[in-house]
Amino acid sequence: TMSLREHALSLFYGAVSTIRPAPMLRRALKLQRGGCPQLLVKDQAFPLKRDLYLVGFGKAVLGMAAAAEEILGDHLTRGIINVPLGIQESLQRAGMQEMLLKPHSKIEVIEGARNNLPDAEALKGAVAIQELAEGLTADDLLLVLISGRGGSALLPAPIPPILLEEKEKLTKMLASRGAAIQELNIVRKTLSVLKGGGLAQLAHPAQVVSLILSDVIGDPVDIIASGPTAASSHSVKDCLQILTKYNLLHNLPKSVQTVLSSSPTKPTAPENYSHVSNIILGSNTLALEEAKRQAEGLGYAALVLSAAVQGEVGRVATLYCQLIQLLCLGFTSLREGPPCDELKGSLLQLAAELQIPGLDLEEFLQALRGLGPDRPVCILSGGETTVQLQGTGKGGRNQELALHVGLGLHKAQATGASSPQGRCEILFLSGGTDGQDGPTEAAGAFCSPGLVAEALQEGLDVEAFLRNNDSYTFFSQFQGGRHLLVTGLTGTNVMDIQAILIRAK
Repeated sequence: TMSLREHALSLFYGAVSTIRPAPMLRRALKLQRGGCPQLLVKDQAFPLKRDLYLVGFGKAVLGMAAAAEEILGDHLTRGIINVPLGIQESLQRAGMQEMLLKPHSKIEVIEGARNNLPDAEALKGAVAIQELAEGLTADDLLLVLISGRGGSALLPAPIPPILLEEKEKLTKMLASRGAAIQELNIVRKTLSVLKGGGLAQLAHPAQVVSLILSDVIGDPVDIIASGPTAASSHSVKDCLQILTKYNLLHNLPKSVQTVLSSSPTKPTAPENYSHVSNIILGSNTLALEEAKRQAEGLGYAALVLSAAVQGEVGRVATLYCQLIQLLCLGFTSLREGPPCDELKGSLLQLAAELQIPGLDLEEFLQALRGLGPDRPVCILSGGETTVQLQGTGKGGRNQELALHVGLGLHKAQATGASSPQGRCEILFLSGGTDGQDGPTEAAGAFCSPGLVAEALQEGLDVEAFLRNNDSYTFFSQFQGGRHLLVTGLTGTNVMDIQAILIRAK
């Protein structure tokens, strides 16, 4: 029989393949030629009256653009895309030709945003996109490809007099204080020309069709890549609240103060977005649906917990550990009684504190009870956790989460003399769908309940590595790195995927 590890890998790769740019675009985008050519996107039709232009920004946009140009053919007049520095070379090296543009492409590629930070090259690309949008007429159609990951850093055009370095420094300070991606995007948006609907307004009166690969919980189009083609649901007031929350209000550059004080704090008359269609092509939810299909094909009773898991890694790890304990009690037919009730109470409280959007844990636990006691179980979830940096180590949120889960399972085993874990085979996997977790070449990591004890035998102290945010070094040294999830670049990104696999021993 396949190991749990092989099953977990199969689910992860299945989920990622369904949200790769080329297959995703081919499923959604068609060109109807003939008398009145039109662009068909999912179930919507957009007439091509005159010229069709394409712009894009973000990590997965190169692959999206290559597929789009193939579909659009000679109907495409011109395109400009802003993609991460070195991505063409990386994809070339990885042999991913289908993600690259053809030699005589009509699409200009600008590479920038080294280390996912806005820079002069990214600004150059943003200005080129801005100029293209400003020159459009009512008969033109602008196809906008948006890949959430990296999209925001690749569209930096700060409102004058703010300098790019000043905006970047402010974003860095917020990130280092633990600001969530949504909060970072609200601040970036408030200080930008193109974000928060700016691009759509500049392109008016042209028809704007945005195809979006979401990397944000709940897929809010005004937040993904800072919402360049969506009406902003946030105001200057929200930006000021975030800066206050992280104690940065009195640390702002003069230029940022100028822009914030001259912007109206009350929402102005809503701008017109009737010329815009925003369409989500890929998301964490879609990836999890595919993983569930794969798990069921492998004989698992599979359930999706949530596509919106968020919160500090240690707390989220506790949630997963308690869920695993509860599942193991089910396998040992201890579904009722004090240990079960205690765990449930603790789980419900933790879920309430984490405020995971749309999660009805009561309902989920009810569904769990309905699973047969003999079938292997797979619990899937996705989203994006946050890490509070305290140490100087190397890692990423997925590796740190896996390490925390390993530690939590070890502690649960150590405290419960008749721990039900002993009767189950358990594997936990957490991985980033883009194939990169933090500044490492790993996408994430695996763990099982024996990880901490085995690490101690190798002289590795898990808690010390966690204190130093050094999960990558731990996994690299532990058992020759075999617990690292290394996929290589995937060319896509819809946040992270976690899988809990449990079967009776």
